[in-house]
Amino acid sequence: MRKLIIGMVCGLSFISCNQISKSIDETFKPNDTLVNKENKKQEDQTIINNPAKVNSSTEKRALLSDINTLTKAEEELRKLPQYNGKEIFVYSTLYFYDNGIINVMLQHPENPKYVDGYEYRDNKWSEPRPIQLSVKDDIRDRLISLNKISFVNAAKMSALYNKKAETIEGAVPAENVYIAIYKNQIQWYPTTISGSRERYTIQFNDDGSLKSFKQD
Repeated sequence: MRKLIIGMVCGLSFISCNQISKSIDETFKPNDTLVNKENKKQEDQTIINNPAKVNSSTEKRALLSDINTLTKAEEELRKLPQYNGKEIFVYSTLYFYDNGIINVMLQHPENPKYVDGYEYRDNKWSEPRPIQLSVKDDIRDRLISLNKISFVNAAKMSALYNKKAETIEGAVPAENVYIAIYKNQIQWYPTTISGSRERYTIQFNDDGSLKSFKQD
């Protein structure tokens, strides 16, 4: 009986020692699978907090200061086969984005009542996209010949705008500029510069040169 009790005590001691040893090993040598999962979790969180590390294609391309790209985009627009031998008319708006994108609406080459949208992205023009218009839209009032527009004027205009913005506390540079067409006349936008304490109205001539600048 005495030997049986002694054997049971030793057995329990052996199990207890093994459990303690296992606990110590797990503390100082954690399971590889658990470590990998935790590392994966941290990597995923890093991606969420820093998307730029995953996709750098969203970086700015500085179109508004790239004369060569602006010139190339205009030349390729004029060479669209559907407008071969025809005058191109811009409708309503023409947008220039510093990230390299240009959006424009053109009067349809065959049906003057229709308008198509085009996008310049990755150094090429898209296929035409039909634009839905209302019977209330006066197409003729918002048309201007592409011959009266120069894409490089967007660079001139944005440079002047940003130079003025630098002198105003809290103002930020323009990341896009655009032309709006009213009564067959060009109007460059934006037309305001807002700072922390002041706001200014700024206007430009058709060629992108400064027309007026005054505090509101």
